[in-house]
Amino acid sequence: MLSFTEEWLKELLRNFHGRKIAVIGDLMLDRYYWGSVQRVSPEAPVPVVEVESESIRLGGAANVACNIQALGGDPVLVGLVGNDHLGVSLVDMLKERNLETRGVVVDGSRPTTIKTRVIAHGQHVVRIDNESKADCPDHLVSRIVDAVRYNIRDIDGIVIEDYNKGVVTTEVIRQVIAIASKYEKIVTVDPKFNNFSEYKGVTVFKPNRREVEEVLGGRLRTEDDLVNAGKRLLAMLSAQNVLLTRGEEGMSLFEANGNVMHVPTMAEHVQDVSGAGDTVIATLTMALAGGAGIREACVLANCAGGVVVGSVGIVPIEPPQLMAAALRQSNHAQGSR
Repeated sequence: MLSFTEEWLKELLRNFHGRKIAVIGDLMLDRYYWGSVQRVSPEAPVPVVEVESESIRLGGAANVACNIQALGGDPVLVGLVGNDHLGVSLVDMLKERNLETRGVVVDGSRPTTIKTRVIAHGQHVVRIDNESKADCPDHLVSRIVDAVRYNIRDIDGIVIEDYNKGVVTTEVIRQVIAIASKYEKIVTVDPKFNNFSEYKGVTVFKPNRREVEEVLGGRLRTEDDLVNAGKRLLAMLSAQNVLLTRGEEGMSLFEANGNVMHVPTMAEHVQDVSGAGDTVIATLTMALAGGAGIREACVLANCAGGVVVGSVGIVPIEPPQLMAAALRQSNHAQGSR
């Protein structure tokens, strides 16, 4: 297992500052109702949650951008909102955080995606999704691609964040990857099922275990299963690296040169996994853009994911948290030798 010195980590975090990262994907809002349960409803056998507070936060690709910004980067957000009051709210929230909004396109044919979570006594009770999964209309595809094309010389890396809500279409994927390849830019991908096989030639392809099992048609029960799956994905996508996330079992990195690295989870107390994947892809991309090698970037991303699952609700990773987690990981790695 890799270990880091405090000096190296400080230098890398300094290199994060000002890195411009394009984040292309599904923008959404995360609404939370926080409360407690004292009784069961007389209308149906369900708990009655007495709401004590509520909050609304940026989610999906917007949460990736928040993580990049929190780490010192400069995110360029590209995606869709509906022509509705939630779309206005989302854009206003981006502006309040000084996040760039020129790449946010209004699509009057869809609602702004919002996920509503009800939480009682620190536990999720129910989630309600209001969204459209229709593909982005053809006349808006060019606006999404142009938002990348016109900024590509200044961009240090690109994150494609696909939640299957219609922004990341086949045409968007192909054009964005072609532009990035021409200018030799880092491209990291957090995929979903619909376009799984379209991400050819990217820097890092980051699926989770369930997605890989469904696409490849088999359970990943053993280490051999994992290695075979990683090699198949590398070959299928001609990717430079595949990072397979495995929840409580950590993650596995497969490099095109044949190297494999398994990274155990650094999570100590799992409260809420919502948004953890966003934090992982943001940290991974920032680390690569800041000059880290792929293995160092993966270990740092794993540390960041382990931090944010310890909080209820979607929260971005902060540099002091990442530093502390990486040093804990290093001490653990040195102690296990």
